[in-house]
Amino acid sequence: MTPFLKMHGLGNDFVVFDARKVPVSLSPAQACVVADRRLGVGCDQVIVIEKSPNGADALMRIYNADGGEVESCGNAARCVGHLLMEETGRDSIRLDTEGGPLVCRASDGQVTVNMGTPRFGWRDIPLVHEMDTNAFKLNLGGRTHEPREISGSAVSMGNPHFVVFVENAETTPVSELGPGIEHHPMFPARTNVEFAEIMASDRLRMRVWERGAGITRACGTGACASAVAAQRRGLCGKKVEVMLDGGMLTIEWQGGDESVFMTGPSALSFRGEIDLGALA
Repeated sequence: MTPFLKMHGLGNDFVVFDARKVPVSLSPAQACVVADRRLGVGCDQVIVIEKSPNGADALMRIYNADGGEVESCGNAARCVGHLLMEETGRDSIRLDTEGGPLVCRASDGQVTVNMGTPRFGWRDIPLVHEMDTNAFKLNLGGRTHEPREISGSAVSMGNPHFVVFVENAETTPVSELGPGIEHHPMFPARTNVEFAEIMASDRLRMRVWERGAGITRACGTGACASAVAAQRRGLCGKKVEVMLDGGMLTIEWQGGDESVFMTGPSALSFRGEIDLGALA
């Protein structure tokens, strides 16, 4: 049996395996079953903590609910960062991820993560061809329940995001628009999709369709991407509260080549064991 932790950041939930001492071999198919809320434990993402080959405190591998391995996850970084800071007694640690290094620090009972510098080049996101990533339109095929075109901004936070600014996030049909944008041919690696409403210069309301997971209660990299895209367009200031379905994250970005800082909570739901061999 393999032990695991069930954790969440604002309701964005994870099954976390610690493979630093005892290796955990997890195939995409097994990750998919672990994430299944009927057949497995149930989560938005499966996280595997491994030893880092680069001198960081740990390497964090991330599998979406569809079993696909992805580059970065801000809410998971807060959870894993909290675990490692408790373990080491330190107030900061560094995680390696496929999307780049993340530095986590304790912050008044929460965790602040240096999410790195946002990237806007069309190859960085990536897009299939050159485009003004600050604002461009997608053709969604003209289905009757979707507009033919939708405009948004593309941002890489170590993983791809397309931010759509809407008048009312609560009434936006996220489940209808999200899949078409995620799988749009413009995004060869698919994309996360954020629907952001500007409530004030220091507050956004955001709902998210995560690549490979669908609607989730929170997305840390998505909150960062939304705040960055809004600031690029002059819609908000440098410090923004982003209201998600699961609660609030604080995002700070000074612009340019500066890093984005995300602050929010993490929580341990329960501990358990699972027979990964039975999922083969």
